[in-house]
Amino acid sequence: MSAAIELGTPLSTARRLSLQRRVRWIVAATISYNVIEAIVAISAGTIASSTALVGFGLDSIVEVLSAAAVAWQFAGRDPEARERTALKVIAVSFFGLALYVTVDAVLALTGIREPEHSAVGIILAAVSLAVMPFLSLLERHTGKELVSASAIADSKQTLVCSYLSAAVLIGLLLSTFFGWTWADPVAGLVVVVFAVREGLEAWRGDACKQPVSALTGEREVDTCACC
Repeated sequence: MSAAIELGTPLSTARRLSLQRRVRWIVAATISYNVIEAIVAISAGTIASSTALVGFGLDSIVEVLSAAAVAWQFAGRDPEARERTALKVIAVSFFGLALYVTVDAVLALTGIREPEHSAVGIILAAVSLAVMPFLSLLERHTGKELVSASAIADSKQTLVCSYLSAAVLIGLLLSTFFGWTWADPVAGLVVVVFAVREGLEAWRGDACKQPVSALTGEREVDTCACC
């Protein structure tokens, strides 16, 4: 495994297989929703020159990559053997998102790009804010019982999508109703903060042996022993 774990009551084979199937269903639902979300957000963001909305769409692509990595992991006979690779994919996708959104936000803040109103973006962000927390909570609960660092990391990526939904929604509303065009790129930079933080956590989960309780934030992270 990529993380040392504190063993509790061992799971029966039947229960473990059931949880693994649940993870596959969760990531399948996450991928399906985020593919649609990415297409709508990037299209609407491009039309409105919205940094936050385009970044939000790219985050949906990151979520697809993250969920796909977990799906690939649990499609194998030994999911634990694939966990380190899955975590690395999740981390790299976060960093790629952060780089793009940073550049795009700078262009907007310097006046090279000016966001316009986007009713579609507002509706999309609101819907995502309602859907993503549910998927995150379900996967997190399943990952904790299964003791899977990658499933927990992916659930946190989904939760980040919820935070970004709120940030994008606020940015678009401020830009639309108050004309605060700076609010959109600033909301885009919120994407960067969350992406870098979660990317680093995923990478540390890949590079070091951490207890799962540390990855979930339930205890302090001890000094790790790098693999």
